[in-house]
Amino acid sequence: MANHQLDNDILRGFELRLLRCTLSSSSSPPSTTAIPSSPSLAAENGDEKTLYELIDEIVSLIENGNYLQALSSQAVRLLFDDSCQNSIDSVENFYNQVDTTIESFVSNPLEEVGDESNWFSRVLLVMCVAAAAFLAFTQINLTGPLENFPPFPLASLGSTEVSCGREWDMWARKQLMSTGSDLHGKFSLLQYIVFAKMLLVKTKDLSFERKNSSCGGTRTLSWWLLRLILLQQRISEELSSSLFDTLQVLMQETLDHFGKLESISSYWGTQLHEEEALDVLTAAHLQAGFIEYTYGRIDHFSEHLKSAEIASGLQLSVTGMLGFRTVHQERPVSLRVLVANSNSSKPHDISPTTGQGDTTSSDDCRPSSNSSETYGVSDILMTPKLLDDGKVSEIGASDSKAGWAANTKLGEIQQAVVLVQCLLISKSSREAEYERWDMSPYVEAIDAQQLSYFIIRRFCDLLRVRWESSRSRTKERSLMMMDKQVQGIYNSSPGAADRIRLSYEVYVPTIPALRKEYGELLVRCGLIGEALKIFEDLELWNNVIDCYCLIEKKAAAVELIKERLCELPNDPRLWCSLGDVTNIDAHYEKALEVSNNKSARAKRSLARSAYNRGNYEESKTLWESAMALNSLFPDGWFALGAAALKAQDIDMALIGFSRAVELDPDNGEAWNNIACLHMMKESYKKAFTAFKEALKFRRSSWQMWENFSQVSFEIGNLRQALEATKKVLDTTNNKRIDVQLLERVMVEIEAQALEHSCAPSKGNSSSPDPDATRSLEAGHLVELLGNVLQQVVRGGGGENIWGLYARWHKLKGDLTMCSEALLKHVRFYQGADLWKNRDRFKKFANASLQLCEVYMEIASSTGSCRELDSAEMHLRSVIRQAVNFSDTDELRDLQACLEEVKKRIEAASMSSNGNIVV
Repeated sequence: MANHQLDNDILRGFELRLLRCTLSSSSSPPSTTAIPSSPSLAAENGDEKTLYELIDEIVSLIENGNYLQALSSQAVRLLFDDSCQNSIDSVENFYNQVDTTIESFVSNPLEEVGDESNWFSRVLLVMCVAAAAFLAFTQINLTGPLENFPPFPLASLGSTEVSCGREWDMWARKQLMSTGSDLHGKFSLLQYIVFAKMLLVKTKDLSFERKNSSCGGTRTLSWWLLRLILLQQRISEELSSSLFDTLQVLMQETLDHFGKLESISSYWGTQLHEEEALDVLTAAHLQAGFIEYTYGRIDHFSEHLKSAEIASGLQLSVTGMLGFRTVHQERPVSLRVLVANSNSSKPHDISPTTGQGDTTSSDDCRPSSNSSETYGVSDILMTPKLLDDGKVSEIGASDSKAGWAANTKLGEIQQAVVLVQCLLISKSSREAEYERWDMSPYVEAIDAQQLSYFIIRRFCDLLRVRWESSRSRTKERSLMMMDKQVQGIYNSSPGAADRIRLSYEVYVPTIPALRKEYGELLVRCGLIGEALKIFEDLELWNNVIDCYCLIEKKAAAVELIKERLCELPNDPRLWCSLGDVTNIDAHYEKALEVSNNKSARAKRSLARSAYNRGNYEESKTLWESAMALNSLFPDGWFALGAAALKAQDIDMALIGFSRAVELDPDNGEAWNNIACLHMMKESYKKAFTAFKEALKFRRSSWQMWENFSQVSFEIGNLRQALEATKKVLDTTNNKRIDVQLLERVMVEIEAQALEHSCAPSKGNSSSPDPDATRSLEAGHLVELLGNVLQQVVRGGGGENIWGLYARWHKLKGDLTMCSEALLKHVRFYQGADLWKNRDRFKKFANASLQLCEVYMEIASSTGSCRELDSAEMHLRSVIRQAVNFSDTDELRDLQACLEEVKKRIEAASMSSNGNIVV
């Protein structure tokens, strides 16, 4: 039992050492694993070293950053014997043999039954080889320094040197593109990441059946595979749904194992250094957050980032201070400063040394912020000077106020947490200008740290470049800093072991992505020729085309792509780029042919072309096929919805727009289309919800507000309908009026008023009266309707508006104002063509009838005959002129009203005569 526990501790110690290579080292001094000499652990086939010794050898090489030597170690020769060497004639045969070899090695028939430690030591050995290949790929494509690595991960098998041509690289590229997305630029050592992925996936599959064994398995296997798949997604041009599904599974497994402090401590126990478990926990949440960030799931990203902040012992907040931001500034201004409170007891001493695996100073990356060069290109200070009790001090000065993040010596993982906050800000801020200033306290706080890891400094500088490149006063400095960033890739110092630390805990761009960003900055600065060289070297043909178009040399772009096609006739990217620049569909069809019908980009281009030709059914079919290849493309789902809508396929259109907002919740147009489609299907509650989302992004669209008002009325939300109607009036300057909607709202409010007036009173009661509550709500609706009608009337009114305005005054009980509004309503219809237009006369007669009825109500309540006289005069005049409409019911109603008015006048006259005293 003791020996079994010892074996577990040894294996887990190797795992921890391998993981430490990529984490912070201030609390993790170089560690070694005690290898017991035991015959039962001796490797088979007469090898001199035991499996543990082989693992220790390859882990030691990885710790020192010697990834190529690790891939040529005795452990690799043990794994890949003559069978793999004999299969080098064909790329597919070789990797098929690799798969077979791994399965044979891990599930060795000589293994004794129940010898779990021997089995998992084999798994760990394979994982170490995969990690070496993956870290080599990371070095060449993410961290640097760039070295002359052979393109084949197993460049030396025995004494035979392996030389692989372009065919092998194209095979590896196709393997990575099988997820439905092309690579985003030109990457090196593609066989390394494919090889590492094959080893990790195979060992994970073989380990699945033993996951509940007494040895506990190699839990970091899921974590390494998560890192690899995430990097594969990041080097891809588009998001991949298949990679997303895989990452979700791996993320859950990783968090199950390392998402809680207790799990980490129980797995490694006393092998962990002081508070090292917290660093592991922080790293796990950061990398889980990066997955969510990559796929635009910002809420989930925020949750993981908050967990990482807590695990790192940080409490971050931003406050205001007076200070100076420019060299020549005379008076202090308000500045934003990051406050970082740390409850960690771990000493964060980062001492630069020259040994491998140690931390490097910021001078390895760029000049100090106080250098004359920095001030020479801009008068904006890199780190502002603050006023502290009337004294001027730079951010990070020793006498600065305690609690400032710049004055607090932050640990390496804490610095990573601070900078990753900028990613959340970039996704949370709607305005780009606000976003950059929101990031400045975090960037300046890390800038003021005396020492940082290479990768931390690089990420910090890149964030500053993105911020300062948008400002004219710092644009030149940002260009110089970006140039130093790119040149730093080729510098030999610091070494690979130093650069790899925390490279998976910050979201630094890949080297091709960094160079592309540099090229785009050069274009914004007008240096198109220099940018063109970069884009051509990276094989970013769309950017190349854009540059040639800017300098009006489109034909040169065509010639360049054709030259590349002569060398790579089976590259679908080149055919698609040629189609983009020539607008010829045949090139996209050729791209589909050479990609075996797997080029999503080609299908999307053909779908757009069919849509532009008006062939909506074909466009819809092509979009469906393209989205089946890669479903994480929000613009594609939107285009599918648009094509389906044109093709009268409402259900498919609804699916397309719905999937678009699932991937991009900020797509206001898609939300609006969803709402309109639900309106067409009379699903008003769903339409109401969709309109609320759409209006978050299109608040100035009166059409959207008008549709929202109609939907609100259909679900019985009169208040929202009136508020939306008022928004339409405000947006259109009172020119757009939905009279029919106001009429319907008026009918509903009148019905509610009648219901409340007929409801019996319940007397005094201590319990809340629901009728009283509804009456109060009805009163608010009446007031809101009045505000809308008054705004319309002030804008000039219109047909039926004065009638609605009169009815509103009647609801309020003001019959005098009601009569004045009805009088204006009547006058609205008067004109030269009134007595020739039957429809107009009917409206005029109805308005006159309402006016005279209100006159009679006023006379009844006041006892005055003046209103009756006005009604009589008006009715006589109308009846006398309406000789052409004697056959209408409206005229007969007016005649009957005149008789009623006469009777009331006569009754009033008799009453008046009876009161005379003789």
